[in-house]
Amino acid sequence: MNSMRIAMVGLLCLAPLAWSEPQEIVSSLTLDHVVTEVLQHNPLIRAMQARWDAAREKPLQERTLSNPTIQYSGMDMVNGGSWPNTGEKRVSLEQEFPWFGKLGLRGTVAEKDAEIVHDDHMTMELEVVMSAKETYFDLYAVQHSLSITRAEEDALKRMETVAETRYANGQVGQQDVLKAQTEITMLKQRLLELQQREATLKAKLNLLMNRPTDAPLGLAVTAPVAGVDADANELIATAERIRPEIKNARAEIERSQAQRELMEKESFPNYRLGIEYRNVGVDWSNFSRSDDMLMVTVGFSLPIWRTKYRAGVHEAEKTLESSRAALEATELQTSYDVQDAHFKLLTAKRTLELYRTALIPQAEARLSASEAGYRTGKTGFLDLLESERFLLNARLMEAMAEGNLGMQLARLERAVGVGLAAPATGENK
Repeated sequence: MNSMRIAMVGLLCLAPLAWSEPQEIVSSLTLDHVVTEVLQHNPLIRAMQARWDAAREKPLQERTLSNPTIQYSGMDMVNGGSWPNTGEKRVSLEQEFPWFGKLGLRGTVAEKDAEIVHDDHMTMELEVVMSAKETYFDLYAVQHSLSITRAEEDALKRMETVAETRYANGQVGQQDVLKAQTEITMLKQRLLELQQREATLKAKLNLLMNRPTDAPLGLAVTAPVAGVDADANELIATAERIRPEIKNARAEIERSQAQRELMEKESFPNYRLGIEYRNVGVDWSNFSRSDDMLMVTVGFSLPIWRTKYRAGVHEAEKTLESSRAALEATELQTSYDVQDAHFKLLTAKRTLELYRTALIPQAEARLSASEAGYRTGKTGFLDLLESERFLLNARLMEAMAEGNLGMQLARLERAVGVGLAAPATGENK
């Protein structure tokens, strides 16, 4: 009887051990740290930043006049001339000026090009940050699942010891021991799969932070937030105001308008202003010197190829039409993206609440009933194992659902184009 009592006491202690909280976190990896590292060091973001920096230098170049032309020429008799010290010397300076307004429009087009590159840069940042957050919360869920599974492995090992003790005392058959051992083996396989997934996620997170893929990372400790309070219509309005894809489409329209105005002005001539100084030298036959001369020149280009300029204007008008259609498509896509992400976030939140308020309590009640039945001999060891397995799966589903909640919030933030909530930092459950 004493051995029986000891065995039952040990069995009743297993369930609490299986779901004990993880140990205190020593090395932690916060979401803020990951996002900061990604924004500072990700090579794709740095490349887009460099492209934007380069594009910002273009407007000044387009608004600046072309270099003036300075020219020296000499003229003398073919026979008896003193080359290169010619009798007549000329120095001229000439500057070309585009027609009024051309320089300003060229600068405006270049400014819009730089604005478009900036919007592309912001889009790249949103994409990379979303990927980093998704990976982080996936890692958070996997590490939480590993903690739960390891605790379950310890509990099953204790259960195996209890079964072996009861088998040695002749209270149960050997099949209870074999069932416990089989369950432990299956759990080890699940641990290997989770560890492989953890390693893959860590490598991806390191890649996003521009670190060696095998660089060590701590335990993800930033828990996902419950969600956002704003409804879908408010989020859509926010996205239409600040999402970089919409800003990009609007900048394309403004660029196309400026380009059309520029092409209309291209049919106007450019003009040149020049000044020329002429030194005719000394007439040695009578030792006389002619007066130096100063000449002013004015010239215009002749834009006679009218079909070329009409084609340019027509091209700009079609580009403007395309840009307006692209803006309309982007606005519709934004509305869909926000609504879809918002619905998926609400679904993830409700799923997590369902696991926590219904499924897990039901699984715990089932395990308690199985323990009571096994203690009185009304149920077998297999039923107890199935109840523990069901509770384990429920806990793992909760962990994955919590990670999915964080991922769905990251996707909603990407759809809107801005962070929507400050994640709460805390330890894993």
